[in-house]
Amino acid sequence: MTGKVAYTNARLLDPTSGTDSRGDLLTVGDTIADFGELFSAGVPDDCTVVDCAGHCLAPGLIDMMAALGEPGREHKETITTGTRAAAAGGITTVVASPDTRPIMDEIALIEFLDRQAQTSGVVRVLPAATITKGMAGQEMTEIGLLAEAGAVLFTDGYRSITNTQVLRRALSYASTFGALIAHHTEVPELVGDGVMNDSETATRLGLGGNPAAAETIMLERDLRIAELTGGRYHAASISTADSVDAMRQAKDKGLRVTCGVAPYHFALNENEVGHYRTFTKVSPPLRSESDREAIVAGLADGTIDIIASHHRPEDPEAKRLPFAQAAYGAVGLETAFLIGLELYHKGQLSLLDLLARLTAGPAAILSLPQGRLARGAPADLVVFNPDTPARIDAEGFQSKSKNSPFDARPIQGQVLRTVVAGATVFEAA
Repeated sequence: MTGKVAYTNARLLDPTSGTDSRGDLLTVGDTIADFGELFSAGVPDDCTVVDCAGHCLAPGLIDMMAALGEPGREHKETITTGTRAAAAGGITTVVASPDTRPIMDEIALIEFLDRQAQTSGVVRVLPAATITKGMAGQEMTEIGLLAEAGAVLFTDGYRSITNTQVLRRALSYASTFGALIAHHTEVPELVGDGVMNDSETATRLGLGGNPAAAETIMLERDLRIAELTGGRYHAASISTADSVDAMRQAKDKGLRVTCGVAPYHFALNENEVGHYRTFTKVSPPLRSESDREAIVAGLADGTIDIIASHHRPEDPEAKRLPFAQAAYGAVGLETAFLIGLELYHKGQLSLLDLLARLTAGPAAILSLPQGRLARGAPADLVVFNPDTPARIDAEGFQSKSKNSPFDARPIQGQVLRTVVAGATVFEAA
């Protein structure tokens, strides 16, 4: 279905223009041709008709960080299963994290990922490359050449660069090409053997604590380096009230900085660890309730720019271990939007503001043409009902891995259709 497609009887939602109105949308091939009140006199005979039945039609979601398994971790996820999961979650563009095996620090690997995505993926896949060779935190990669090969951002995944001079050089060098440095903010020496938030709960459970200060200290260092170099800096996933305050102050100073958050940091707190539930072992860890509330406030006032799935699939063997030994990470491609809708239903974000964190926000950071309803824009779309009651069922995921902290959680919302380049890649049963 890639000719002329008429989406009729829709609630059109576009954060970029502020559009929230009833109407229709026409795609021709892989492009949005027009939208508004288009078909009052009837749909032309040469169009395929998709009746949205009054449901919401918005730009396809953009996920700035997800592990897709290939190469080297195909037992956890593949580009096929990962992109099908993304489509089921309304996501039309995914940035693939570079912590693969081998690590994405060479042009040939970026080209390999692009070829695999073209042949095996059902949504757009954009590669990220590492900041340092081997993610060892010591020697910079060829940022300019990797960007030319297609890398849209640079990150050492869930490893923090402790060498301040290396980060300074990376931000300075990247600024030459307008490249984005995305960093995981933790001081490893402060984290130590900490596996959950440092608190009374951790003490009661007998687990090592990861203090909130470990994140904020590293973030404040990074923001100083961003100010010094003028580079484009993105804090990949913040989780504490102090980090939100630090980002707010940096933005007030006019620094070229942005930040993101994973859904579990605005939807869950440290109490979810409960009886050593390893599916809640994530990095950064689930924090206190006051930190969670600060994250919600940061999303509401725009301090936090984007919501990213931080999809990190793990096989059962990696999670069926004592909490301290279990792997970090949670799958999130199929639940990021649905969990985000909780913010809308609780009155904490408007529907347009929520969509902005998932579409226009990441599109602006990555300079992508997607993420908006506009004439001539790519026909990447999602149709959804924000009110459908349901319960998350991890066993029904398209993802190869099922390690979701939200399994069996009641939700309101359903993705009905996902469209990439004018073609439907997911349709709810």
